[in-house]
Amino acid sequence: QVELVESGGGLVQPGGSLRLSCAASGFILDDYAMGWFRQAPGKEREGVSCISSRGGSTYYTDSVKGRFTISRDNVKNTLYPQMNRLKPEDTAVYYCAAEDDPDFSCSGRALVSDYVANEYDYWGQGTQVTVSS
Repeated sequence: QVELVESGGGLVQPGGSLRLSCAASGFILDDYAMGWFRQAPGKEREGVSCISSRGGSTYYTDSVKGRFTISRDNVKNTLYPQMNRLKPEDTAVYYCAAEDDPDFSCSGRALVSDYVANEYDYWGQGTQVTVSS
């Protein structure tokens, strides 16, 4: 069975940290470009970050640059988005997505254009992150 299963969301105070997990089954995560998105209530889905297959390149949207990182554990076949210095405006449902494209060069433009074009092959179910005191 091919799927992405997300976990690690929750309630955290401003300034805190969370590490999300996006575990893949049925395919090798490192062979796929990975996108990381979020959707706040009443807003459209926003591209947060991406990492190309085999970790060739990464991208972070300006609002999270310097606070969020994305990495893979190939042994566990899992993607780990790490969120530090969280702000209330980071509150959203967070999604990971996988695209079978070895030529995907990670950038803000590619992250969003491939989402609009429905190029991502698999999506996680989403995990809620709430930043509040």
